[in-house]
Amino acid sequence: MGKRFEFISEKYKAFISEQKIFFTGTAAADGRVNVSPKGMDSLRVIDDNTVIWLNLTGSGNETATHLLENDRMTLMFCAFEGPPNILRLYGHAKALRPDHDEWSNYIDLFPKYRGVRQLMLMKVDLVQKSCGYAVPEYEYKGDRQVLTQWTDKKTDAELDDYQKGKNSLSIDGKATDIPPG
Repeated sequence: MGKRFEFISEKYKAFISEQKIFFTGTAAADGRVNVSPKGMDSLRVIDDNTVIWLNLTGSGNETATHLLENDRMTLMFCAFEGPPNILRLYGHAKALRPDHDEWSNYIDLFPKYRGVRQLMLMKVDLVQKSCGYAVPEYEYKGDRQVLTQWTDKKTDAELDDYQKGKNSLSIDGKATDIPPG
């Protein structure tokens, strides 16, 4: 079962900041469960019970769709280098779009990536640490540059059109927070 905590300790904040990848888990009231890997410099711990991460343009937009129906979210961090460890953050989240009142409070915490769809603001109510003894070890080689190279070739209008065309419906056919084009 692992150890449980009601907040993110300084030790676990440091662990989170060292990770190069994390995984998100969400589910709507019905339909498919979504688990997504996230990377780049895209997550910040705001305080003992709040994290925020950038949701960049991608082929789907499941997380934002799920949060419209069910605000539960899990984030998982695994130590692929160093001592074994798995850390899960459980809580409730909301997606912030650029026109949201809270957007300007957080967007400047991140590098200026193009193609940001949402900021995912999560209130954490449970932190769980597990052993991670069976998680394999990997050597980090660097962030992939494919997304930034792709977005750098697009105009703002082209990125907007892509999001409206590819990110306005979930794989279950549910509307996201991006209106269709």
